[in-house]
Amino acid sequence: MRITKKIVAAFMCGTVAVSSLTGCGFHPSRVLMGRLSKTEVFRIGDNICTRPELMVYLTTAQKQYENILGVDMWDRDFGGVTLESYLKETILGQIAQVKSMTLLAEEYKVTLNSEEENKVNEAAKKYYDSLNKAEKSYLGVDQEVIATLYREYALSNKVYDEITKNVDTEVSDDEARKITVQMISIHYDTATDNVKKSKKESHQKAKEVLTQVRGENADFGSVAEQKSEEETIEYTFGKGEQEEAVEIAAFNLDTNEISDIIETKDAYVIMKCISNFDREQTDANKAEIVEKRKKEAFDTVYDEFIKKAPSQFNDELWEEISFTEDENIENMSFFEVYNEVFEK
Repeated sequence: MRITKKIVAAFMCGTVAVSSLTGCGFHPSRVLMGRLSKTEVFRIGDNICTRPELMVYLTTAQKQYENILGVDMWDRDFGGVTLESYLKETILGQIAQVKSMTLLAEEYKVTLNSEEENKVNEAAKKYYDSLNKAEKSYLGVDQEVIATLYREYALSNKVYDEITKNVDTEVSDDEARKITVQMISIHYDTATDNVKKSKKESHQKAKEVLTQVRGENADFGSVAEQKSEEETIEYTFGKGEQEEAVEIAAFNLDTNEISDIIETKDAYVIMKCISNFDREQTDANKAEIVEKRKKEAFDTVYDEFIKKAPSQFNDELWEEISFTEDENIENMSFFEVYNEVFEK
C-alpha cells in the first residue's frame, strides 16, 4: 500500500483528531522554569504533560492505525521520516494544544459545570475499567490520570466553542454548491523537449473524443472509461477544489451538458455535468465551510496565545518513547468512551 504523509494526516483527522482541535507541530520555546522530572514530557505555562498522559493519546492512535492498516508500516521511510515519527509528532501537537487550551480557559473564564464533572468521572471509570492489567501497567495510569485527561479534553471543547461562538454560520447555496461531473482527461507531457508537439497530439486526440461524445446516442461514461487517462472518471466537488479552468467550466454547465475542450496545466479535459446541484453534498459542504471559519477564528486567538506562553520540553524522555509491540496492548477506546458519555 502506498502511503504519503498527506494520506496519514487525512487518516489522523478521521480517527484520533481532537474534535476540532487538530494542532500539530509543537515547538516549545524551552524557557527555563525549573527542571522537568523524568516523567514530565513538556510544560506549557504551568500546565504539565506527563508520560502516562501522552501514552494514552499515543497508544490510542497507534492501535487505531494498526486496526486499519496493520502493524508492518511503522519503520518504513516516507520522504525521510518514518510513520512512527510522524505519528508521534502529530499526537504531541494534539495533546499540547489541549493542554494549552486549559490555560486559555482561565482567560475566557470557562469551567465545567457539575453535570460535566460527573460525566468526566463516569468516562474515566468506564475507560479505566476497560483496560486490562498489561495496559494499565504499560500506560502507567490510574483513574485519576484518566479523569484529568477527560476533564482537559472537555474543557478544551468548551473553550473552542466560546472562542468561535460569534462566527457567521450563514452559508449560501451558491457558496457551498457541490456538483458532479464525469471527466475525460488526455494528458500531454510537459517534461519532453518538444512540449508543443506533445500538446498538439493530445489536443487532436481530445478533439476526436469530443466529436465522439457529442455524437448521436453517445454514452459519455463508456467513452470516458475507454479514453480517459485517469482511473477516476466521476468527481463531486465544490468551489476552490479544482484547477481554476476546470472549476469555471464545470460550474457553468447545466445538467447533462458537455463542455468544450479545457486546457489544464498538464491535460486537455472534457466534462459532462451529471448534476449541477447536489443537495446532500451541498448541505454537507455548508457544515464544512462553517467549521473552516471557526477554525480560522480559533487559530487567530490560539496562535497569538501560544507565541507568548513559556514552555519546556524533555528531549531525553521524548526520545525514549516508542510504540509497543505487545499484543496484549490493544485498547483504542479513549475517545470512543468520551463520545459515548458526553453525547448521550
